[in-house]
Amino acid sequence: MYQEHFGLLSAPFGLTPDTDFFFGQASHQSALNMLMVALRSGEGFLKVTGEIGLGKTTLCRMLLRELSGESASAWASAYLPHPSHSRTALITMVAEELGCEIDTNSKNEPELLLGQIQKQLLGNARAGKRTVLLVDEAQALNDEALEAVRLLTNLETEQDKLLQLVLFGQPELDHRLQQVQLRQLRQRISFSHELKPLNSAQFSNYVLHRVKIAGGSSLLFPPRVIDLLYGACRGVPRLGNILCHKALLSAFGPGRSEVSIRDALAAVEDTQGARISIRHWPLVMVREYPAMVALAVAAGIAIAILVPVLRS
Repeated sequence: MYQEHFGLLSAPFGLTPDTDFFFGQASHQSALNMLMVALRSGEGFLKVTGEIGLGKTTLCRMLLRELSGESASAWASAYLPHPSHSRTALITMVAEELGCEIDTNSKNEPELLLGQIQKQLLGNARAGKRTVLLVDEAQALNDEALEAVRLLTNLETEQDKLLQLVLFGQPELDHRLQQVQLRQLRQRISFSHELKPLNSAQFSNYVLHRVKIAGGSSLLFPPRVIDLLYGACRGVPRLGNILCHKALLSAFGPGRSEVSIRDALAAVEDTQGARISIRHWPLVMVREYPAMVALAVAAGIAIAILVPVLRS
């Protein structure tokens, strides 16, 4: 819509996870580094948690991209973006993702499916491939499905894990794993990482990074505008994307070449979950009540002039 006007080659603030825009700073890069090191060293069970909008799915897809780019013959990967709640259905999804041949006799028999999965994993191991399963939105799994995850972590030889597993989920996943009935699963997790919101400097770099990848100018978002948007989204990338997109739309309407404070304020007012920080309220007052602000300033100047006169 506004790409040509701003000289952009692509939309910089889309909500669909796009690894081309991956921001290699802060806790996201730390998480990716941890995952790659742990997987290369053969760790069997890893976990990444983070609040909504912090980029877990993007990180998950970036990990898949890193694995496929490292060596096509070194890794066999499977990805469950929306895992099923039932134990049998989850095991069936894993078998299908791994390319197992599922016959009619084993389709509804978890034990038979696990046998076929193990056979596939052994074949991968003999071919020199490590198998990695990535499960997104893992906090949505019920206890039965999480038990199926534990069963999958049992698949191993005397020397190595046949399946390395990474769970991505919201903080509710950590709360679930604290339950007594899930202690066996919890004890198998060898490495964990918690994603954090971006700080002010990271958010500024994040916005400029995405604009640069899209072919735009660093002047598109002035520092004062980025500062206001950071306060409004509190460093959450997804909310920041929404605000930046709406601010660009606001600037595009009247044909401005860069985003203004007015555009940023309009984006915040139009976005649920965004809020103006206290230190930016003077900007809101100037925008919404210019006459009142002017009157207050004039009154302040008059008082400053009259007080010395009256004292003399």
